[in-house]
Amino acid sequence: MQQTIKFVRLLPSADLPRYTHIPGSGTPHPYRDPRGHSYNKRPQSPKGLKEPLWAENRSYLLGLDLFNLGFYWESHDEWERLLRVTGADSLCGLYLKGLVKMAAAGIKVREESIHGVRRHAASAGEVFADVAAESDQDKFCGLSFTLLQFAADRAAQLSYPTELEPGRPLRVFPFVLLPDPVPLV
Repeated sequence: MQQTIKFVRLLPSADLPRYTHIPGSGTPHPYRDPRGHSYNKRPQSPKGLKEPLWAENRSYLLGLDLFNLGFYWESHDEWERLLRVTGADSLCGLYLKGLVKMAAAGIKVREESIHGVRRHAASAGEVFADVAAESDQDKFCGLSFTLLQFAADRAAQLSYPTELEPGRPLRVFPFVLLPDPVPLV
């Protein structure tokens, strides 16, 4: 039985995809397949993420919404684009790598690859620990390092349902990534 966790959408006006892509499940590839939810739609080029301005970064907030709603492939895709423009070698880039790995863990749950879930979640935890040590802060881009570490550790330890309906977004983790304070968008 899935636990209900209430949270506030950070970008309630943003359209959500009509399904979540799960590689190998038969869902159409969002960009390459004419039936894809983003076919012939060019993704917006995001502005790089800067820690003090995180609440103004639409791509970052959209990635959080997508992740929290169970659109793991789409959140991974959003954060990957943001990572490319932010720069992988920056502290924000390293932080985004951790989020990308958390989204990848969600994708691996949907692919029923428990080894992949554990590998990506553990890697995310290591990345968040590195960012915490380097930033010397309790929070980064609105998320507490305690929450991020808990999320990564829990994701690596849980057992997950199998035979999930392909394409139906479903939150598989017992936590949400909700920044504090919630930005007023």
